[in-house]
Amino acid sequence: MTLTADQTVEALRAAGEPTRLRVLSLLAAEELSVMELSRVLDQSQPRVSRHLKLMADAGLIERFPDGARVFYRLSHDALSRRLIDTVLDLLDDAEGEADHRRLDEVRKERSIDAARYFEQVAPQWDQMRSLYVCESAVETAVEQAAGPGPFQRVVDLGTGSGRMLTLFGKKAKMSVGLDLSQNMLNIARANVSRAGLDKVELRHGDIFSTRLPQASADLVIVHQVLHYLTDPAAAVTEAARLVMPGGKLLIVDFAPHQLEQLREEHQHRRLGFADEEIRGWLESAGLTASAPIALPPDTEGLTVHIWAAERPAASARKTA
Repeated sequence: MTLTADQTVEALRAAGEPTRLRVLSLLAAEELSVMELSRVLDQSQPRVSRHLKLMADAGLIERFPDGARVFYRLSHDALSRRLIDTVLDLLDDAEGEADHRRLDEVRKERSIDAARYFEQVAPQWDQMRSLYVCESAVETAVEQAAGPGPFQRVVDLGTGSGRMLTLFGKKAKMSVGLDLSQNMLNIARANVSRAGLDKVELRHGDIFSTRLPQASADLVIVHQVLHYLTDPAAAVTEAARLVMPGGKLLIVDFAPHQLEQLREEHQHRRLGFADEEIRGWLESAGLTASAPIALPPDTEGLTVHIWAAERPAASARKTA
């Protein structure tokens, strides 16, 4: 695929202004809110918003709301990204370097805020962990189910604190983590940075509509996410869509249980999943499921299951 002359001119016109080039350079580093961009650029939010609208209309960037804020990121369209990368590769701009130094200050403040948030939710996390087998045992089993790697692209849906990204980051050429919570993404960013990983992209994203390219990952992970969802089957279908031929999908969640208090205390919508239910979703999505791995609790509590499935190497069947 290529761009027409008119499309190329429109995209270049949208990018062809100093502030917009600065914005593209910043968004190439990570997705940012209008408020954050305004602060880094030292320009008013209305002015920044006008620049963003022009580039969004031209398909160079994507806009998405999150509560009272609006965030922006570079387009996922391959041709648009190629054009942006080419322009930024040719750009030698001292002002842009200053922008990225100010962005580092924003990141540091985020890390402090994320640490405060984590302190608030940590007691609940500890309470949850006490209900099932220790995390180290789960992670060991997940690594065994995934295989030794290396992986071209790992996608972690509902990444939370980014633990799966740090677990597999050094085995992956590139990793992508999606989550709907900006607070959790900030925690993940801090953890990824602390782990020394620089080939990890963290994005605000919806597990039901990731907007990631089809068949683009050789390892997709959905770790302790499905029990929160209103339509877990749809999430499995979307996760499977991302798996390339020969690639693998790993789902980690609870086996069926009767702890009703988890609905009110921890917002669980589903009290675990039966093997045949998950297997049905995986097979409907065109994947070949393996026997699940069961990890019973250390004493009393919840059993964790790991469901693994592969897309046959000879199959590139599209999944809606």
